[in-house]
Amino acid sequence: MAIRIVRLGSPRAENEGLRIGTVRRPPRGVPKSEFASRDFYDVWYPNLSPPPELVTEALHAETDKDWRDFVKKFKAQMAESDASKSLDLLAALSHTTNLSVGCYCENEARCHRSVLRELLVKRGAEVV
Repeated sequence: MAIRIVRLGSPRAENEGLRIGTVRRPPRGVPKSEFASRDFYDVWYPNLSPPPELVTEALHAETDKDWRDFVKKFKAQMAESDASKSLDLLAALSHTTNLSVGCYCENEARCHRSVLRELLVKRGAEVV
């Protein structure tokens, strides 16, 4: 059992399990009834997404320093009670079921899902 970190909209892996969208907004132009069938997500969970101002900061991070500044702020957000508890829950679930979390960004290295991967691993999650 494990958590996969995925790009939303990409084809699902075999036995991927429940796909959780950790994004601020649903996919544009896609009917809600088609989110899962088009491989976006089964459950929308924006609680693990950066707030709009941090999304903007991440999208405009041109240098490594800009990116590190975003990561620092996002990690501080994820350390808050509700987000922290959500990460603990996902880490625990990774030992009993397959699931995935993701975002739309093409490059994981410059996406908040890379930070989620790191935080989940630190919590003992089984991550693929």
